[in-house]
Amino acid sequence: MKNQTQRITLTAMFCALAFVMVAVIRIPVVLFLSYEPKDVMIVISGFILGPATAAIVSVVTSLLELFTISSTGIIGCIMNIISSCSFACTASYIYKKKRTLLGAGLGLITGCIVMVVVMLLWNYCITPIYMGYPREAVVELLMPVFLPYNLVKGGLNAAFAFLLYKPVVNVLRRADFIPQSSGGKSKANIPMICVALAIIITGIIFILSKNGII
Repeated sequence: MKNQTQRITLTAMFCALAFVMVAVIRIPVVLFLSYEPKDVMIVISGFILGPATAAIVSVVTSLLELFTISSTGIIGCIMNIISSCSFACTASYIYKKKRTLLGAGLGLITGCIVMVVVMLLWNYCITPIYMGYPREAVVELLMPVFLPYNLVKGGLNAAFAFLLYKPVVNVLRRADFIPQSSGGKSKANIPMICVALAIIITGIIFILSKNGII
């Protein structure tokens, strides 16, 4: 990164992109839960600028959502921040320590697992307050509803981020926002791309089935 101004500009750009993604793409899944791909941009920002930036983009995007398009209020904002940070900050921290394809994959998988565990705990604590359900009823929803939803959400975000990270980096390098790579041109990892596409297809089928489309 050449200077602090470029870093701030990139952070603002990722905030804007993440907000656009949640504003434009919001697909109902089950109950009050919907899928939006903002975490894709958030985790890519963390891969490029570090986990602290991922946290900043998570908070800013969730606050923008709260004051514009959200119907879930402050509780939804808090849950969005926790979900995005647990996924993106975990993934980008691991990638920061191991900046390889393996590190990126390990980071995304670990981030997905951490997000699922964290959100199950928070759904157990918060959903009875938000929905007015007895806690026993929420416990009965954890495995059949909240677990698959968060697995699909995390899997889709991880797969999209894996596929989009390199194109985004290439665009930013051509725009001279980030330095050119010192290594040679890396080859596409076809097996991992196929795995990412399989995850995306599976997630789409799950969402379509939950909405009664297929």
